[in-house]
Amino acid sequence: MSAGMTTQPTETEVVQPRLGPAGWLRWAWRTLTSMRTALFLLLLLSVAAVPGSVFPQRSIDATRVADYLAEHPGVGPWLDRLGFFEVFTSPWFSAVYLLLVVSLVGCIVPRSRLHWHALRARPPRAPQRLERLDVHAETTYAGPPTAALEAARESLRRKRYRVHAHDDVSVSAETGYLRETGNLVFHVALCIVIVGVAVGHLFGWRGDVIVPEGQTFASTVRAYHTFSAGPLVDLASVPPFTVRVDRLDVRFEDQVGGSQFGAPRGFTAYTTTAQALGGATQQQTLSVNSPLTLDGVDVFLLGNGYAPVVTVRDASGAILYRDATPFLAQDGFYTSVGAIKVPAANPAMLGFSGFFLPTAEPTYANGPVSQFPDLRNPELALTVWEGDLFPGGRPQSVFSLTTTSMTPVPKADGSPLAIRLKPGETATLPGGRGSITFDSVARFAGLSVRSDPGKGLTLFAALLTVAGLVASLLVRRRRIFVRAVPDPEDSSRTLVRVGALSKNADPGLPGFVAEFTQALSETDPGRSRARRK
Repeated sequence: MSAGMTTQPTETEVVQPRLGPAGWLRWAWRTLTSMRTALFLLLLLSVAAVPGSVFPQRSIDATRVADYLAEHPGVGPWLDRLGFFEVFTSPWFSAVYLLLVVSLVGCIVPRSRLHWHALRARPPRAPQRLERLDVHAETTYAGPPTAALEAARESLRRKRYRVHAHDDVSVSAETGYLRETGNLVFHVALCIVIVGVAVGHLFGWRGDVIVPEGQTFASTVRAYHTFSAGPLVDLASVPPFTVRVDRLDVRFEDQVGGSQFGAPRGFTAYTTTAQALGGATQQQTLSVNSPLTLDGVDVFLLGNGYAPVVTVRDASGAILYRDATPFLAQDGFYTSVGAIKVPAANPAMLGFSGFFLPTAEPTYANGPVSQFPDLRNPELALTVWEGDLFPGGRPQSVFSLTTTSMTPVPKADGSPLAIRLKPGETATLPGGRGSITFDSVARFAGLSVRSDPGKGLTLFAALLTVAGLVASLLVRRRRIFVRAVPDPEDSSRTLVRVGALSKNADPGLPGFVAEFTQALSETDPGRSRARRK
């Protein structure tokens, strides 16, 4: 090969560049902070939340979780190890949650910087041939080009366009920056919503309790029937207020024959509250959409029902059990199920399970059912069991009886024992087991006490999200260009060309250009022609 000539590298000599650790980190960061990744993580978060609605959650109903583990001894423990019974506090759900926040923040920051520069930048120079734009128009103006451009400038400014002239023959205008601002506000507000929900989860708590009429509930952690607290909640900070349910007023539609027969018409609890144990009391009304606020927490009326007052005695007449026992409504006519548990009974524990019927259908032709939700013919229908009420010490619902370690109590002739009682009636239990008396009926109020320190932040962010979304959907990003040159057919007039661009689909842009051109030409009272395309 002659001197001075260079050799071309062969294909085998081509060396591919290597990213290296810094390059891989930069690639990973850009991938994580892309909008596509953020949308994927948002979808993944929604999918990750599905097991929380499929499997029982320990923080909501530990009894159902215990029952599920007992019924599925093979797969249940594995699901428990993977966090399927505490989905929203599991490591994998938290990881997706945090990655979504990082992705959104990493996406928002550079876009905000670019948008800030765009807000400060001038509109671009007008193209030389505006007729090449998809939307354009042409007209004449009676006056010199400088007057025509000044008229166009004033008209665009009145329409809130940002206007700039790069030369003496054209004007450039731009509007619609609020669209990108709204888009950024939407994403920032979405991050704030996520943070607000996280604050509520970490520092908030919720307790549910059933309070019969005439009884007082004192707020302590152990007094709640169900209690769920965030991982950073100090249980000693639960405020010690009291709520006494003096009376529960429930109204139903009683017009026979109407489609709304039996429909609820109002739920109101008349209460006596105190901000602290032994403090000054106050008469307050609690209804479905009007919660109480006590010591910074909200008390909601979420449900109501009936609590039959039952007394169980042993063979000697000693009282083993006396209380208002809540029964849970199963339908709109308050056919209610419940359980009465008497662990003090001897020689074996006694359990009663069955129905409370506020207006019992007397024949039981279709089983024990209620015909109306109000108290018109109240009746208890119970079966009796004896044995171990709490097998294995597992948690169980107050409304149901676990009979795996119990046997039904028969009549003297060996047939199944079924008890029907009206208020004031007593039934004697066979075999010297004592008696059960249906004393009266009280209503109960289902109260939900909640502390959510992130709700104000979440509400504010949600409103910002709506505002940003509306702005990003309704505002149009437009650029308008105007060129003015002497009319070749009449030197005393000016030929004005208008062109327009839109960053996104804008069906209203042709109409705007036509209206703008018409307004510009109407400033020429003696115009001889106007041409539009």
